[in-house]
Amino acid sequence: MENYDDIRPYADTEVNGVLARLIADKELLDTVAKMKLPRMQPIIPPLARTVVKAALRQELCNVADVKSFQQIVKKYMDRMIESTTSDFSVGGIDDLKQGNAYLFMSNHRDIALDPAFVSYALYHNDHETVRIAIGDNLLSKPFASDLMRLNKSFIVNRSAIGRQMLAAYKKLSEYIRFSLLEERESIWIAQREGRAKDSLDKTEPAIMKMLSMSRDRKTETLSGFISSLQLVPISISYEWDPCDVAKVIELSHKADGGVYEKEEHEDLKSIGQGITGRKGAVHVHFGEVVAGEFETPEQVADAVDQQIWRNYVLHPSNLVAYEMRYGTVPDVPVGKDEEVFVLDRHVETKSEMERRLSQVAEEQRELLLDIYANPVLSKLKSAR
Repeated sequence: MENYDDIRPYADTEVNGVLARLIADKELLDTVAKMKLPRMQPIIPPLARTVVKAALRQELCNVADVKSFQQIVKKYMDRMIESTTSDFSVGGIDDLKQGNAYLFMSNHRDIALDPAFVSYALYHNDHETVRIAIGDNLLSKPFASDLMRLNKSFIVNRSAIGRQMLAAYKKLSEYIRFSLLEERESIWIAQREGRAKDSLDKTEPAIMKMLSMSRDRKTETLSGFISSLQLVPISISYEWDPCDVAKVIELSHKADGGVYEKEEHEDLKSIGQGITGRKGAVHVHFGEVVAGEFETPEQVADAVDQQIWRNYVLHPSNLVAYEMRYGTVPDVPVGKDEEVFVLDRHVETKSEMERRLSQVAEEQRELLLDIYANPVLSKLKSAR
């Protein structure tokens, strides 16, 4: 375990020390004060910090280990789901075996909420929560790193280059396998590096190559190795994306042949938008353990894709966008109950889509429609 001290989540024995450091972190206190005390913080920052520090001490006084810290997180998840979603549903989870450690691989739409919703679904179905793979690009502030690692996150070193990158990815691969096989802790990892901003969910074979860096090529076949990981694809679908307009801006820059340069701490801003923004209905669907004969990482990636596309629950917003983009309505069901989609019944959904389209330039509107229509294309592809 010591070999992974620089990337692993915090252990129970470290929780008290980390909490003491967080409660004394001026930047964290100021950040919380801006949200909770927006009138006081700009005028009397020291007093605002004192108030926030006292409140944090009170809230965290009974936290002594990771599980009790996650109970605090659960409370905020409950509030977020109640205030920003119209429905939260889960499918396929009954096929998971209690006590098994799984490598959950999902499509990636929201930086923080994708793994949070997976853990929330597992918790409410009597499974252990997951360890979460998170890029070091999201840890631009020390307090963010502490908070993430308290919540069972481990660090993916994306800033390494050359031989350092190879060493970092091999270590990451070994850590994931160690967690699964030795510590019996489930893992969540995205199917690609970065969010699929165009909603075309496609597994990067590079992720499979990274995972297989811990395989003993002399004694293990690729198929046997994948089987040992208990790889389960997950499809996560949001009726509405709070970050859709921001994604359109980035996609537009790239479509014009330019390079999109993120602002400082832009990812943290996206996390905030995702958490607080309206999401409508959200569905998390757990697939089956990936099995079969595989000769290449590309074949494994394709097997993951097929499950993610097939199990993806479409929402009325997806079919409305598809009709506005292509002029037809394909024969595919919508919602967790797989209802027949009738366009005339979704006037409010079309009105909301038009409102969102009005927030972007006319030449960017097809990009916004694609964000919602592309999952329909993937669903149709999976049915062929």
